[in-house]
Amino acid sequence: MSEAKNVNPRNGGRQGRSQRRSFEQKKGEFPQEQGPELHEKVVFINRSSKVVKGGRRFNFSALVIVGDRAGKYGLALGKANEVSDAIRRGTELAKMRMEKISYKGYTIPHEVSAAYDGARILLRPASEGTGIIAGKTVRAVLEAVGIKDVLSKSMGSNNPANVVKATIAALKMLRTRDEIQQVRGLNRKPKDETTTVA
Repeated sequence: MSEAKNVNPRNGGRQGRSQRRSFEQKKGEFPQEQGPELHEKVVFINRSSKVVKGGRRFNFSALVIVGDRAGKYGLALGKANEVSDAIRRGTELAKMRMEKISYKGYTIPHEVSAAYDGARILLRPASEGTGIIAGKTVRAVLEAVGIKDVLSKSMGSNNPANVVKATIAALKMLRTRDEIQQVRGLNRKPKDETTTVA
């Protein structure tokens, strides 16, 4: 009789926990952002403890956001046994998950509000020179994206993770005038184009 092999039919599968892919192996599957220097900001660090036979075992998680200050950002939660390792892992994961939002100039194109779980965020355009009127959590996101003048109001939950995700949900709802007109099928004429009357 032939010996039965423990093989998962889906792409070979994994035969045990020893074959679980490491973080470094997963990292090679994603394209790294090789553009300009990225702005990195640690939004929140959480410490959790587990009681074991020898005492307490601590674990740290770091919520990190990175951005090129030109409309692209990445958000990730890194976990490790040390704070520095959690921040490093969160930064690397955030660089893999870069996304782009729509905005033009120094502020957002229109007012927008969004919610995530218990957190609600309201963002309003501001005149040039106003600055970022926001708390430290919302400010971290807006600075990473590159928005310089905006008014904001945070309502509901103060959980940093929910506030960050609500802010990102609001930024994803932004649309420029050109994008809206393109969706509606309206073609804008250039300003220098003049119409002639026969």
